[in-house]
Amino acid sequence: MEIPKVKVVGKSHVKPKKDIGRKECQLVTFDLPYLAFYYNQKLMLYKGNDNFEGSVEKLKEGLSVVLVDFYQLAGKLGKDEEGVFRVEYDDEMEGVEVVEALADEISIDDLLVEEGTSSLKGLIPYNGVLNLEGSHRPLLAIQVTKLKDGTAIGCAFNHAILDGTSTWHFMSSWAEICSGSDTISVPPFLERTKARNARVKLDLSLPSDPRASSNGDAKDTKASSNGDTKDTKASSNGDGNTEPQLRERVFKFSEAAVDKIKSTVNANNPPSDGSKPFTTFQSLSAHIWRHVTQARELKPEDYTVYTVFADCRKRVDPHMPDSYFGNLIQAVFTVTAAGLLLAHPVQFGASTIQKAIEAHDAKAIENRNSEWEKAPKIFQYKDAGVNCVAVGSSPRFKVYDVDFGFGKPVVVRSGGNNRFDGMVYLYQGKSGGRSIDVEISLEAGAMEKLEKDQEFLLNV
Repeated sequence: MEIPKVKVVGKSHVKPKKDIGRKECQLVTFDLPYLAFYYNQKLMLYKGNDNFEGSVEKLKEGLSVVLVDFYQLAGKLGKDEEGVFRVEYDDEMEGVEVVEALADEISIDDLLVEEGTSSLKGLIPYNGVLNLEGSHRPLLAIQVTKLKDGTAIGCAFNHAILDGTSTWHFMSSWAEICSGSDTISVPPFLERTKARNARVKLDLSLPSDPRASSNGDAKDTKASSNGDTKDTKASSNGDGNTEPQLRERVFKFSEAAVDKIKSTVNANNPPSDGSKPFTTFQSLSAHIWRHVTQARELKPEDYTVYTVFADCRKRVDPHMPDSYFGNLIQAVFTVTAAGLLLAHPVQFGASTIQKAIEAHDAKAIENRNSEWEKAPKIFQYKDAGVNCVAVGSSPRFKVYDVDFGFGKPVVVRSGGNNRFDGMVYLYQGKSGGRSIDVEISLEAGAMEKLEKDQEFLLNV
């Protein structure tokens, strides 16, 4: 299907409203592994665009206010004299990039499809851009697009400096200001070295500024580009390697379906033996892991890995506040044979996941950090394990409460960056309550089987 054209009509930069001076913030062990990931992309669609130009100015004005607290997003990546990565900010930097675009032929309904991300790509900046490029690109890029009957707000966040919890804290704070508040209700906690203060020197060179050869560098003022790299084919995700054709799809699980999954998984898990009931997250994860493994038609002896990027704010010692700004996540892995996973009831997978998550306590985090600091390994975005199901984002994030003063979003999606076979994003369902939207990327053949699996879909 031919995708209607998105035309970039303007590009500007937004700085904090007040002078802040020179600031330097060391990146810590929780941040550094993500330097070789791509920018993290989010898209929100809103109905109506009666005063598009006014809305853009309102968004930019609110952004300048909220950046006083979240000034790190207006900075750049750098290194200190010892080669330790950090976020650098000073008042002379350009700030956050804001792109304005028109897509008069695209309606909200055109974008509500549950299949694929190619139709969304033109609405989100920085497709195929690595986090390391934050040395010469803004750490946050925003694109506001006027649709036929609505407004799209696409954001690209440098994943080396913040995780999902911090992303949605920023988004809700920005919306708070745009909705009329003078100040944000929960300021970010910016002292990331309180969580970890090891100084790790990485032998990674900061990329040079390709302003002479790239159409999307930080200095480009032409109103023609939203900062994408030139090669952002979905099959390679920008790294040039040929990979199996992936499909992405959103599966919407109603509150009734989620409750059924949880009750089924807990049906044969009597608490009398001392085990804890399985949570909604553990139950849904086991459901997804089992049915994706079936759809892949793995051999019984093939290994399959379940990975979750777990929030560690309340796992580290001492605990960090929910407002901690940065990455405070770690990948938690568990592995089993496909034959074992499928031969046992779904409780087997749920128990495997539960044990892995509960074992990831302050001591496990400390050990993981210490090992990594002795021999640092920069992850590729798809290093989640063989035949994996890797879960990111969280239905706890109140993504549908992000109201900039012109209503709540109609839909919230992730962009095409950082997708691989088995990547799963969980979102709060638009219908509210305990409903959950599940975004899955899978090899095309497995996806075809999964979308026909009635036991997976549970259309209740």
